Amino acid sequence: MTRYRQVLAVPGMASLLGVSLLARTAITADVMALTMYVVLGLDMSYAAAGGVAAALTAGVALGGPLLGRMIDWRGVRAVLLVTVVVQVGFWLSVPILPYGILLGAAFVAGLLMVPAQSVTRQAIAAMTTPGQRRAAFALESVQGELSYIVGPAVVIVGAAKISPDVMAWGVGAAIAAGGAGIALLNPPVRAGDEADAGAAGRPPRREWLGARMIAVLTMALGATTLLSGVDLAIVATLQAAGQVSWAAGVVVVFGVASVAGGLMYGALPRPLPTWLLLGLLGLVTIPAGLAHDWRWLCVAVVGVGLLTAPTLSMVADAVSRLAPAGVRGEATGLQSSAQSAGFALGSPIAGLAIDLSAPAGGFAAAGLAGLAAALTGCLLSRRPPARTPSPPAQRPSTVPPLTPTS
Repeated sequence: MTRYRQVLAVPGMASLLGVSLLARTAITADVMALTMYVVLGLDMSYAAAGGVAAALTAGVALGGPLLGRMIDWRGVRAVLLVTVVVQVGFWLSVPILPYGILLGAAFVAGLLMVPAQSVTRQAIAAMTTPGQRRAAFALESVQGELSYIVGPAVVIVGAAKISPDVMAWGVGAAIAAGGAGIALLNPPVRAGDEADAGAAGRPPRREWLGARMIAVLTMALGATTLLSGVDLAIVATLQAAGQVSWAAGVVVVFGVASVAGGLMYGALPRPLPTWLLLGLLGLVTIPAGLAHDWRWLCVAVVGVGLLTAPTLSMVADAVSRLAPAGVRGEATGLQSSAQSAGFALGSPIAGLAIDLSAPAGGFAAAGLAGLAAALTGCLLSRRPPARTPSPPAQRPSTVPPLTPTS
């Protein structure tokens, strides 16, 4: 626990994590809030609700790199304030928009979603030392797991017991409050020795978006594809057993195990390679399909959960290490886009496997997707970095070389 105390003792870190948790919990629940509004408020089908959710998710996936680049160019506070204004306008208008306009508005809202997760990751890289960074990213992953446990559950209960309109407003208010809070804190996204990174100019993409960065982004995609598939496979397994009411309990066990795994991993003295963690995650996911009731499913998802937060934290850590300071916003935006794409792909892949076989096929498909991404990441990460050609010499250098030349 000493590592976590050191991280939380960094000036501004505890406040940033607290405010970011509010924003991320609401952002995690935004798809559910729109789904409940379309189904209960507009009395439309789940397919119609899925269309709005897909529009929002597509906007988030496309907007991540764009917002990240804007942060690199204009700074954190300006981007946060613009996105907060957009979110306030969207969520206030949700109950009065007809379905067709809601589709387009949801895409725009996703495109300009408050980049709480991206900013938090950039700030962690800037505010911590290399020795503190893994524990800090473990806390950030635990924060993400807590948001997934709390956010959607609160929205479902609130929409059923109070009103889907009120829950939509509540989600919007929480997103805006969290984004405004981060803007007020205005955390640094570059360390002290990186302050001149922007003035020095943006390095070309070919210098940092190479094989190793692509490997990490592939593993980010694979991890969330796996997790999205597991969520659907849990529901399908319990539905086949006539125990679908226990799905929320299994998801809570999954989330608690992930929180515990993240905290334990962040305290370890040495990290494991990201590809190895993802590969192990894929391996323990496949046999979870052998569980046929909620009790055994609770046992099965513990192993999956223990590896979830460590894998996600190592992905975030790797992106922060590979991205130069001047493009860190764009790089973390690409990471968010890769993870959003994974969440969008996981359910259809697992759903197809379930339809063609059995609920166990969903776990197998999710695990194999994780293994494929881990293998790809391993192969790409072992490639040597590309050499940047040196510019032709204009005149003899007056500085002697650091090493002798033959």
